Amino acid sequence: MSGARDTTSARAKDSINALRPVNVTVTRDAARSTLELPFAATRFAIDGSRPAQRRSSIGELLLGIPGVQAQDRGNPSQDARLAIRGFGSRSAFGVRGVRVMRDGVPLSLPDGQTPTDWLDLESLGSVELVRGTAAALYGNAAGGVVDFRSREPASGPAALDARVWGGGGLVRASVVASGTAPLRNATVRDAGWLASFTRTNGNGPREWSRLDASSVFARGMATIAGTRVELQATHYDTPRAENTGALTSAELSRAPTLPDSLNITKRSRKAVQHSQVALLVSRSGVAHDVAATVFTSRRSLDNPLPFAIVSVERSVVGGSLRGGVRTARLGWPVRLTAGGDAQQQGDDRANFENCADVAIAAPASTRCPTIAAERGAYRLNQREEVSGVGAYARVEVEAPHHVFASVAVRGDRVAFRARDRFITSTNGDDSGERTLSATSPMFGLVWRARPLLSFYANVATAFETPTITELTNQDNGARGLNSTLAPQLTQTIETGMNAFLGGRVKLELAGFRARVRDELVPFDVPNQPGRRAFRNAGRTMRTGIETSTQLLLPFGEAGASYSWSRFRFDTYNVGATSFAGNRIPGVPEHQLQAWSTWRRKSWFTTIEASAVSRATANDAGSVLASGYAVWNWRAGLATVRAPGRLSIEPVVGVDNLFGRHFASSIVVNATRNRYYEPGLVRRLYVAVRTRVR
Repeated sequence: MSGARDTTSARAKDSINALRPVNVTVTRDAARSTLELPFAATRFAIDGSRPAQRRSSIGELLLGIPGVQAQDRGNPSQDARLAIRGFGSRSAFGVRGVRVMRDGVPLSLPDGQTPTDWLDLESLGSVELVRGTAAALYGNAAGGVVDFRSREPASGPAALDARVWGGGGLVRASVVASGTAPLRNATVRDAGWLASFTRTNGNGPREWSRLDASSVFARGMATIAGTRVELQATHYDTPRAENTGALTSAELSRAPTLPDSLNITKRSRKAVQHSQVALLVSRSGVAHDVAATVFTSRRSLDNPLPFAIVSVERSVVGGSLRGGVRTARLGWPVRLTAGGDAQQQGDDRANFENCADVAIAAPASTRCPTIAAERGAYRLNQREEVSGVGAYARVEVEAPHHVFASVAVRGDRVAFRARDRFITSTNGDDSGERTLSATSPMFGLVWRARPLLSFYANVATAFETPTITELTNQDNGARGLNSTLAPQLTQTIETGMNAFLGGRVKLELAGFRARVRDELVPFDVPNQPGRRAFRNAGRTMRTGIETSTQLLLPFGEAGASYSWSRFRFDTYNVGATSFAGNRIPGVPEHQLQAWSTWRRKSWFTTIEASAVSRATANDAGSVLASGYAVWNWRAGLATVRAPGRLSIEPVVGVDNLFGRHFASSIVVNATRNRYYEPGLVRRLYVAVRTRVR
């Protein structure tokens, strides 16, 4: 997709200009053209070709990227499930298998888990993404990397951008203020700032889906003595996000707005507070660049679930350092990049009996010793710590005839430790430690056959550890760390092509084959609703083709993407049962997405469509989720000028235009036949955006 600028006038100009290659930094190098990288790399501006996005979910932002599944689960208590090439489809909450960042600062924890509820979407300007094995650059991620980039501050001393949208019971209001001060003294110059506040509340489209959330994001930056310095801060507060749960097939067909009745009985929901501060420093020259980041965050979670009430107090600290140099003294130009990352995570975790279903007049019991108290007796109380350290190096040679050959290698060490604080005469000490490590090499080759045409290939490996939650949730009820759960290892071969034709057409094609050993597979623990455990499959094979195209038309823009995914278990036994040859659940074999925007003067209208084939919901392949096609539409005025510097932009839209009942997300290997998380029902919404420049 094109890297269109954020302002309305800039987008209008981009719609008649030629499509051009864009530069990305997500590959941990100086800004490079996607035509020179041996990866399936993408960069696009939010609202550029698909204006007036609500920014209510990362799935809305990532529509049209082949190989990417961003499933809005219609559940305020659950993050959207993000999967790339099927990696991440197993996630019960948060994001797994994909490295997620903001401006190069990791949102992902050292064990690979990523909560995304606290990502402020209103303050984002663009997205950079790598599909495929990226462990040689980032570690502990098999699916790829997504780097959400913040908006650039508006030119001038101050600008205000306010937006309100409402529909389906939810109301969202946001204010983004920003400005720049082009200082020209010898020490400080190019100072800028941005601040964003977002408030969302109301009842979602399903019963028991109340959401009350506030988010604040701020950034300030300046160039000081030739060094770029930026300070970022985020605070997110959700006192209530109700967990509406998954449905059976009959419930999905009959009444997809219904909740799981057990979730109401147990009052399943979450309350979260999350804060992070990050300092980013970078300096670049003609032939060198260096960048460093340090950050710290805290998260407080209170999460009543059907099987227990989970309480987590988390602190994270981390940093990274990277340097790169380019030299032509060796005959052929050579680029060398090296760096390292370190993160430390500490969780104070306690699980309590959920006594919400116990009547107020019921007598006290061992399980629920305090009458009318929701929190009952301890089930678990432990300190969990995860530390991750990794170092990497990449060498690229620019050979004659526009050939770029690169070799990268990364070493990672992830250490897990649990300290049991709940030791009684009947509950022994379940403390434990595990250390998992791997070396991940990668070789890549790019031929830039024409200035706007390139071919690439890569061979890469990746490793992905279980998260600390996956290690501690054991189906046999044992505490401590699961000593039998192994990390999954992936070997990938990929080839692809990128082309720009006549300045009006962009084409992208990629094919890959990935062999995975010890794939991590989730399953619901029998007789403990809402509790998930994990096991290793023997070997799996993933073969896929991804293609996309974008067109600039006389009246606007259009684009489409298609993904074919043949993902199978090679060897996988559970007891005496073999699942060899079955499809990996949760991933459709075919996915088609398309969109088109028509513009006339200040008017625009956008239509988006997503279609997927059916997918299996369990390892045995005996449960299927039907395929579906869903259409969304919106239209509005790009700019309505009022006196002075005020502009008003009204929008009206409809989600799920034809009212289709469908499962946007699948709970793999669920119990009680509750495999289906319904997508949005038909919903009319209106929005108004006001800007002051």
